[in-house]
Amino acid sequence: MTAELIIRNGTIVDGTGSPRFVGDVEITDGIITAVGTVDARGGREIDGDGLVVTPGFVDIHTHFDGQVTWDPIVAPSSLHGVTTIAMGNCGVGFAPAQIEKHDWLIGLLEGVEDIPGTALAEGLTWDWQTFPEYLDSIAAKPHTVDIGTHLPHAALRTYVMGERGADHTEAPTDDELARMATLTREALDAGAIGFATSRTDVHRTKDGTNIGTLTASERELLTLAEAMRDAGTGVTQLISDAYQTPDDTFANREMDLIEAFARTSGRPLSFTVQQAFHSPDRWRHLFSRVSDMRAAGLDIKPQVASRPIGVLLGLEATASPFLFTPSASELSELPLAERVAAFRDPERKRRILEEHAAMVATLPDGMFRSIVSGWDVMFALTDPVDYELDAADSIGAHARAAGSDPASVVYDMLLECDGHQLIYLPLFNFAHGNYDDLHEMITTPFSLFGLSDAGAHCGAICDASMPTSSIVLWSRDRRGGDTVPLEAIVHQQTQRTAAHVGWLDRGVLQPGYVGDVNVLDLDALECRIPHLVHDLPAGGRRLMQEASGYRYTIKSGTVTFEDGHHTGVVPGRLLRGAQRRAAG
Repeated sequence: MTAELIIRNGTIVDGTGSPRFVGDVEITDGIITAVGTVDARGGREIDGDGLVVTPGFVDIHTHFDGQVTWDPIVAPSSLHGVTTIAMGNCGVGFAPAQIEKHDWLIGLLEGVEDIPGTALAEGLTWDWQTFPEYLDSIAAKPHTVDIGTHLPHAALRTYVMGERGADHTEAPTDDELARMATLTREALDAGAIGFATSRTDVHRTKDGTNIGTLTASERELLTLAEAMRDAGTGVTQLISDAYQTPDDTFANREMDLIEAFARTSGRPLSFTVQQAFHSPDRWRHLFSRVSDMRAAGLDIKPQVASRPIGVLLGLEATASPFLFTPSASELSELPLAERVAAFRDPERKRRILEEHAAMVATLPDGMFRSIVSGWDVMFALTDPVDYELDAADSIGAHARAAGSDPASVVYDMLLECDGHQLIYLPLFNFAHGNYDDLHEMITTPFSLFGLSDAGAHCGAICDASMPTSSIVLWSRDRRGGDTVPLEAIVHQQTQRTAAHVGWLDRGVLQPGYVGDVNVLDLDALECRIPHLVHDLPAGGRRLMQEASGYRYTIKSGTVTFEDGHHTGVVPGRLLRGAQRRAAG
């Protein structure tokens, strides 16, 4: 018998959390057929000696909803060992869609997820109106990864309610609510992996309008939960401001609603939990509520990030500390080289720093103030990126030690590399200046890795690399505190994420599972420095981040990437709903 592919003598971390071992992995017809000692010969054989062999990573929180309609590569996720993605998160997406609502949906994603509207307008094929037609459109296009998607609440609401659906103060009529429930069941029957919604004030359209789902009533949400119960399939994903509010009453009210939705639907549910600077212990309260709900038999998990959620600041990025000063904003439309030349003028620098100081003096504490003057939580990006931050190494700390003005230091730093230099600003998960709380969050037994937002925040955030940095940061290079075993990290981003959304056929290196595999040089594994590229439709920009150390990424038995380079094959497919494992 000749197998399709055999990886020989690798150190196998099988995705279950079990201890690593040395052995072979055999894949035939896209399915793992043997693990251990394999006597058969392979049509292709890979020498895994000295390398680590893991399942392909499963990222359940992406926003590639537009990109997958034109891009078969699905980078940067595919460059970081991801072989399966889930989209439609946070209640935003492009289906169902009335023709007259195309521009509104583009504006929603442009505002909520910082995806260039011009790129979406040119790239989206719009060969669908209903959600099942959207699934058919994705299924017709090959990709490097397998793809599943949620039904997004914001799109569903406007599809049924029209303009009123975009207004979160409007409630659906009885007929509209019945129609939304019918379409939810239709989407789940067609292969939606679940239902997603947003209840955060941060999510706004490009013109600043709140997302239409922000204050959706309990009646509306529980009607959709009943539709999920009737369908008997799917998971729920949502974001709420519960994790960042200082108001106990509001947090508990949101958690009560989450509990009611999970109880009514009878389906697994995950929701965003991060540590906010202004409410640093709220996450513990939410975890405590989740523990009680799970004890009551509900499958609810907090979805957490494995590193700080950080905005990248730069002259060509979406945000920079000086962007809103008059003397800087008047340069914003200039080509980068001309902007850099103008910024280097000493008189221009003097005016910008003077205007900046006056602006900061008027700002209240909050996210915007952090972005424009949070010197003590700003860090210069290196190549490779060191994601273990220490407040003592911040730009502000170094500037003060040198007797320098932090604002002036940051100003000069942004001009380095001909204006391409980026500065990393953690907005969440760094409230105490270390990773102790983050370690507790990611090692709590019921937490779920997510929140990469891959495909979104194109000019501000590049967290698609989390699968790589999770291994490097927690299992290999940790300096300042407790580590996490490699086996546990791999489990969290393979079997655990896959199983949560019902993909029971992947995330494990055992016979009968899909042949999705990474072959890693653990010593060489790194996240390269993010950089802006203009490769979206209409010349749209996005942050790109490559990796080193991925010797091979294998999708369904086919090598898709070798030493970081795409091999040209696109074996990925649409995943319709839950997936069952083949007989081993």
